[in-house]
Amino acid sequence: MGKKTEKSKYAEAGVDIDAGNRLVELLKPIVSKTFKRGVISEIGGFAGLFSLSLENIRNPVLVSSTDGVGTKLRIAFMLDKHDTVGIDLVAMCVNDILVQGANPLFFLDYISMGKLEVNKAQEIVKGIAEGCQEAGCSLLGGETAEMPGFYAEGEYDLAGFVVGIAENEDLLDGSEIAVGHQLIGIASSGLHSNGYSLVRKIFFEGLKMSVDDYVEDFGRTLGEELLEPTRIYARAIGNLSRDFRICGISHITGGGLVDNLPRIIPKACKTVIRRSSWPVPPVFSFIQKAGQISDQEMMRTFNNGLGMVIVVNEEENNEVLSRLNAMGETAFYIGSVESRGDDEGAVQFAD
Repeated sequence: MGKKTEKSKYAEAGVDIDAGNRLVELLKPIVSKTFKRGVISEIGGFAGLFSLSLENIRNPVLVSSTDGVGTKLRIAFMLDKHDTVGIDLVAMCVNDILVQGANPLFFLDYISMGKLEVNKAQEIVKGIAEGCQEAGCSLLGGETAEMPGFYAEGEYDLAGFVVGIAENEDLLDGSEIAVGHQLIGIASSGLHSNGYSLVRKIFFEGLKMSVDDYVEDFGRTLGEELLEPTRIYARAIGNLSRDFRICGISHITGGGLVDNLPRIIPKACKTVIRRSSWPVPPVFSFIQKAGQISDQEMMRTFNNGLGMVIVVNEEENNEVLSRLNAMGETAFYIGSVESRGDDEGAVQFAD
């Protein structure tokens, strides 16, 4: 009986090198569609190379962020649908650097599976590439790790990393925000990628629902609603930044309006938000009623229909709203910045 090769022993242990190589070849045409000026490497090398073009930037600052998709991945597992969670991955990273005034340059991904399923990994990367094209950044490289014994069959985890660039004097940190400035909210596409541990508990443990159940309030199945990709705001923010003076931007993720707005508002100020100024999508009302969740917890856990909040000068408020709506975004005037008393919170809600 012939002696087994080292390669076959490794495959027997659960790691298929040949499958990894096949995946790389399948991904090359998908990833290359995201390449923009600056990419000087090909997929398959040890590292991705990006040449900075600084012709129009005198004092460049690199801005980076990393994130994942969280337990929203469970919905992808339940539906066996994997071509949209990559969009979520890009969105959660890119939206975080947009609020600093950065322009996304390139993205890196990390996919970890118990056993490498080439077709599934290809679907995931298709979603990542789609997100990168929407964000205007290059998918410069990534890592696919095969980790036997770490994940249940069919499961995986994702992580993403984005690098952007900004002119130092154009960085946004909220320091220019002052009393009298206006708040414009840009609609989310739904839950985005936050609060899914609570969402899953309510729908699947409490209500005993299935992802295939049709929900009249949503106009589609529960699975379709929960897997709706996170909106990417790169084009909208980039367009506004060219023509208007943006004083601050807040990405409304975990923590909602309550925790994210104070991250950019000066301590001497508060935001007063009118609850009735935007329509809350049905999924949030459904969750609140089914889970018997207070208004305060809803506002601190979910985006409640607003993915971004932009702070602008009062005189540009209407123009910014018009521009956003003309670009296909749905935007609302939701409140203003006011002086904050010693015993007041940073975020207040009014009817």
